[in-house]
Amino acid sequence: MASAKRKDEPLFALILAAGQGKRMRSGRIKMLHALGGAPMVGHVVKAAAALSPQRLAAVVGNQAEAVTGAIEAAADGAGAGVRFARQERQLGTGHAVLMSEPLWKGAGKATLMILNGDVPLIRPETLRRMLEHHRRAGAAVTVLTTRVARPAGYGRVVRDTSGSFQAIVEDRDATPAQKRLDEINAGLYCADLEALFSALRKTGRDNAQGEQYLPDVVPILLRQGLKAEAFLHDDAEEVLGVNDRAELARAGKTLYRRRAEELMASGVTIVDPSITYIEPGVTVGPDTVIHPLARLEGRTAVGAGCVIGALCRLTDTTVGDGAVLLDLCVASESVIGPGAKVGPLAHLRPGTVLDEGVHIGNFVEVKKSRLGKGSKANHLSYLGDAVIGRGCNIGAGTITCNYDGVAKHQTILEDEVFIGSDTQLVAPVRVRRGAYVGAGSTITKEVPEYALALTRAELRVIKDWVRRKQEERKAASAAKAAPPAAAAGRRSRRKS
Repeated sequence: MASAKRKDEPLFALILAAGQGKRMRSGRIKMLHALGGAPMVGHVVKAAAALSPQRLAAVVGNQAEAVTGAIEAAADGAGAGVRFARQERQLGTGHAVLMSEPLWKGAGKATLMILNGDVPLIRPETLRRMLEHHRRAGAAVTVLTTRVARPAGYGRVVRDTSGSFQAIVEDRDATPAQKRLDEINAGLYCADLEALFSALRKTGRDNAQGEQYLPDVVPILLRQGLKAEAFLHDDAEEVLGVNDRAELARAGKTLYRRRAEELMASGVTIVDPSITYIEPGVTVGPDTVIHPLARLEGRTAVGAGCVIGALCRLTDTTVGDGAVLLDLCVASESVIGPGAKVGPLAHLRPGTVLDEGVHIGNFVEVKKSRLGKGSKANHLSYLGDAVIGRGCNIGAGTITCNYDGVAKHQTILEDEVFIGSDTQLVAPVRVRRGAYVGAGSTITKEVPEYALALTRAELRVIKDWVRRKQEERKAASAAKAAPPAAAAGRRSRRKS
């Protein structure tokens, strides 16, 4: 009956995100260091939000405004609101939780899940299992624990001879025998809300660090005849916190590996997952092939049957089915249509839209422009602030001159336009349907339909110009090389 009641209790979640994280050796608080394209604390927020708690809250302290912003952004992305409490002085984890007490006023019976903001690899399914264990056991508090080969620095889990959970002893306060224990506190808890805060008010700061420890509630609750549980989790990598740059890098590697494994299981080919970087929010369709050192970031969505070449970087970009991106392409906030071909060495800047079958070749840069179905710009061009119709061909060296030093202007090419190589289109300008622009032209006015536009200067041919110049240079060189005496004799003859 007790566990059935527990299942009906509301779930609240609290994230502890006030500490500085001095081992990062950074002017930025630890929680804000990026991991897989998001602040570390953002991953914890999303994991907690996935359990749909009735209330989601965080305790902030150092760099509170920045941390609050990061948590709100992650919570918004997960469809959850968030409340905040402030810990002005960092006096321990127990003190941090006490600072949140006003947020739960009038809540009555509830389960509070507490997470440290520096455990970015935690999975929602692990939190669900801990919560289920806590409720099934009818515990007043449940602590998630794990075993590690090198437990130094972590709080040790103390059990009695029967294996029952008794306490957590911080590393600095542990006896030599306790330091040899390999089961540690991972800093994740489920607790009965009322029992937790009642016990917290009984904790003190009589320890090596002079802090109010959250785990000190365990023996207090046990003395009250309540139940405390240690939920032992077998994946230490998932539940350990990030404390320094090396651990941040390892956590990032794990995050990328997880996403790669998920995608490969869904039918995506990743040639070398160990050096491919796909963020958690990215989606990829089946039968797509992703080559080494590609980076897919943010809200990027890649369709089915695509090819993403080596060293490509896609940020917040949509790639249609069957599109091919050759090596060393960069695209951000762009749309690449089905069957399009991009690269190698192409740059698609924000606002680029490539319709079906468009070709963008090497050393072509596109910005805030749309290219219609089947249009091509295969070499060495800049297309900015342009609207380009269907079936256009843009020759090598074409530039849309979109900026006059004050404002940006638009170039419009209607369907089936041909632009010859080394053309400058000085915006605002329009080239009508089917028109041709000859190579080497500078277009400043509208070109009518099916017309040919040329702005080349008339060719001048000066015969024997090169031969005369060569002879002049030879004569000048001979004069410079003449002996001084001979030069003096010539001067005296001129005088006489």
